[in-house]
Amino acid sequence: MSEPNPVTLRMSQNGESVQGNFWEQVGGRPTFEKLVRRFYAGIESDPVLLPMYPEADLEGAIQRLTGFLEQYWGGPGTYSEERGHPRLRQRHMPFKVNPDARDRWLLHMRAAVDSLELSPLHDATLWAYLERAAHAMVNTFEE
Repeated sequence: MSEPNPVTLRMSQNGESVQGNFWEQVGGRPTFEKLVRRFYAGIESDPVLLPMYPEADLEGAIQRLTGFLEQYWGGPGTYSEERGHPRLRQRHMPFKVNPDARDRWLLHMRAAVDSLELSPLHDATLWAYLERAAHAMVNTFEE
C-alpha cells in the first residue's frame, strides 16, 4: 500500500499555500537581511572565515547571500535571475572548507538566527536547513 500524499490547501490551482510560504511567515526581506548582516558582523572578526570573503565587496556578499536565502525560502527569484543556478558546492570549491570552517560558520549563523527571535518551529526549520547546507559545503578534512 502506498503512502498517502499530504494535503496542502492552496489559494488557487497550483497557487500559494493558504498558510503562505516560509519567507512571508518570518517577515520577508527585512528578516533575511537582518539574519545575513548579523552573520557577517561575526564573520568580520573571524580570522579563519574572513579571508574567504571578498574584502572589497563584503556588501555584495551580503546581498548575494540574502538573495539566495530569500529565493530558497519562497521570496523573489532575483538571485537566479542575476546569477543563474546557485551551484553552492561549485561556488565554494575555491575555498578550503574544512570542519573547523564549517563549525565557525555555524557559530556565527546560530548567533544570527538567535537574533531573529523566530517562533520555535520557524527557528528549527531554518536551522535544520542551514546546518545541512554547512555540512554539505565541507570539501576537505585538511587543517
